[in-house]
Amino acid sequence: MKETLATMASRLGCSQTTISRVLNGQSERYRISNETVKKVLAEAQRCNYSPGLIAQSLRKNKTETIGLLIPSVANPFFADIASSIIDEAHSRHFTTLVVDMMEDGSNQDEAIATVLSHRVDGIIVIPCAANSTLLQEINKNAIPVVLLDRYYEDAPLSYVTTNNYDGGLMATRLLLSNHHKRIACIQGDPEAMPNRMRVKGYCQAMEDAGLSKNEVVVGNEFSTQNGYLETKMLLGGGNKPTAIFALSNTILLGAIKAIREAGLSIPEDISIISFDNNKYLDYMVPPITRISQPVEDLARLASRILFEKINGTNPEHVTRLSLLPQLIPGESVGICKES
Repeated sequence: MKETLATMASRLGCSQTTISRVLNGQSERYRISNETVKKVLAEAQRCNYSPGLIAQSLRKNKTETIGLLIPSVANPFFADIASSIIDEAHSRHFTTLVVDMMEDGSNQDEAIATVLSHRVDGIIVIPCAANSTLLQEINKNAIPVVLLDRYYEDAPLSYVTTNNYDGGLMATRLLLSNHHKRIACIQGDPEAMPNRMRVKGYCQAMEDAGLSKNEVVVGNEFSTQNGYLETKMLLGGGNKPTAIFALSNTILLGAIKAIREAGLSIPEDISIISFDNNKYLDYMVPPITRISQPVEDLARLASRILFEKINGTNPEHVTRLSLLPQLIPGESVGICKES
């Protein structure tokens, strides 16, 4: 049976007019609730209903506005990215509408609906959700979408990311070169592509050193609380690590709090290295050794790709860029004194 507004309306229990307004990006104008918008978009995605999905109405008049969907504005890495993108957009006389998804994949469709209701000319997304169908549909039928940092491996969407695998290798090899054998890796969101690649690099370095049996990967989100709780558990166990690889600055901060509470010193008692860079890490005691991502380059390249698509330059071309990370030496990694 062919899917129509009428069949969708009967399942959802709302009018065809409401569904039409949501799919045409007019939910804000008609004060349609976010809950209804999310429900309509989810159903349209489920049954593959896309009557141009906002297409012509968004293409007729440019608003000189782009949407930026980020996992968490509280995370310094994402805040820095947002700042660079806003600056890049401003230089082109565009406004940036930023939506915080609060590191919750269930909020992604609602965030998409929010920026579409403002008739943005393009969207940069650091995804939270595992499913990319709606983003692909929008990119194909309505407005350009560019992914940043996190991406979907098999989706035909342009993205700019860091070579997180190399970064994971680099961090772990540094700890190994300082004679650490019990290295714990505290990860973020296990489903996020950057996290998966960092863990893969960590595991490869441990395997290359003949220490696969010593691999310890714990944690489930890029948060300070995750770093704190997992470090508490690690230090309270029977086989304490001599080093910790924190897969984000937020995880790092929680881990340091737990280490201090345990009465341990860095790096005398335990070494720590972080993924992501921020200037405040130089002012910590001790300054933190970390793997730095080229934040400005990531943001500016993603912006450039998006604006080229907005301006009609190679709109169908899928660009995939991976930038190299850099090791920033600090004083938080020491030589392991255990044999």
